[in-house]
Amino acid sequence: MDEVTLLSADGDAIGVAAKDTVHTTDTPLHLAFSCYVLDGDGRLLVTRRALSKRTWPGVWTNSFCGHPRPDEDMADAVHRRALDELGLTITDVTMVLPDYRYRAVDASGIVENEICPVHVAVADGEVSPSPDEVAEWAWVDPRVFADTVASAPFAFSPWLVEQLSQLRAHGAV
Repeated sequence: MDEVTLLSADGDAIGVAAKDTVHTTDTPLHLAFSCYVLDGDGRLLVTRRALSKRTWPGVWTNSFCGHPRPDEDMADAVHRRALDELGLTITDVTMVLPDYRYRAVDASGIVENEICPVHVAVADGEVSPSPDEVAEWAWVDPRVFADTVASAPFAFSPWLVEQLSQLRAHGAV
């Protein structure tokens, strides 16, 4: 059973909960992460969430997201989820937005409420995603993709919309 770290409003760890119980209409603040994977040509890997996902099913988003297990090193968690979700080994994992935080409600009323440090990494191999996690994936030009997201933000995950503009401002993608 996967667990997540529950957080106080100040971001301090205050407990743990089973991952499958925290995402509800009253989701407690908890620790997560997002990662944006680039290839050797500077293209960005974007994914469309599996239709079976509890939140934002079928929505295009960043490369992958996840939750570090209690007491798991954040970088280890990012590597673990890249392999679990995308079948992908990554290198050069860099935390670029350490303080990113968001709360969003999907159409079904399920809430995401996370302190979610954002990472950038480099792909080291081929993508072979889990169908339970990813419906589709594509390598895209980050500048063209950013323009697409800016012109139709409703078509993408809310965290992608916010994170991508911040990453662009920092020159990270």
